[in-house]
Amino acid sequence: MIQIKDLHKSYRMGSNSLHVLKGIDFNVKEGELVSIMGSSGSGKSTLLNILGMLDEADQGSYTLDNVPIKNLNEKVAAQYRNKFLGFIFQSFNLINYKSALDNVSMPLYYQGIKRKERTDKAMHYLEKVGLADWATHLPSELSGGQKQRVAIARALASDPKVLLADEPTGALDTKTSYEVMDLIQGINEEGKTILVVTHEPDIAEMTKRIVNLKDGRIIDDRPVNQILAKAHV
Repeated sequence: MIQIKDLHKSYRMGSNSLHVLKGIDFNVKEGELVSIMGSSGSGKSTLLNILGMLDEADQGSYTLDNVPIKNLNEKVAAQYRNKFLGFIFQSFNLINYKSALDNVSMPLYYQGIKRKERTDKAMHYLEKVGLADWATHLPSELSGGQKQRVAIARALASDPKVLLADEPTGALDTKTSYEVMDLIQGINEEGKTILVVTHEPDIAEMTKRIVNLKDGRIIDDRPVNQILAKAHV
């Protein structure tokens, strides 16, 4: 599903250059649930931005679902993001003045899907994350865990090939974090490819493979005996 070969990325810092990714080789098969770990400055956010087509590598190749991701203008990048990717953020990134239902249907609006179908699909995904009864509520009326469930429903609504979750439990308490990971594990069991960036070892152990980054290089990439979140909820 994802093939990354010899990926390099540097940023200009005044007259200096900061070499953030130093030759990353990284493959993810369809249906995997992978966590990316690393301390601040390890390059994991840069890698996620490149995977999410929010940034582009200086050299190396990135192929997503057999499509080379290279030299995209912003319009094509946006189309590809909408087609291939669903994003889950630590800060939820919900639109405060729109209901849970409207937030979930937003990606479908950009895909040009008619209102009735948008609403039906959005409702389906709210039901999937256990929030059908909260469809008309604004984000300000929801708990942190509920907001993240809305964000997951929104990420799923356009049926992406890959879900990219950036610290999805970072703003949540332990119990709520495990509830969110239980949901993510369930979505993965249905066959969805998911990447989770996290700095929390217990969350990483709930995926099936841990990739460790340090100073822009992968220092460890190993399968793990997945801990089921449900057992801890």
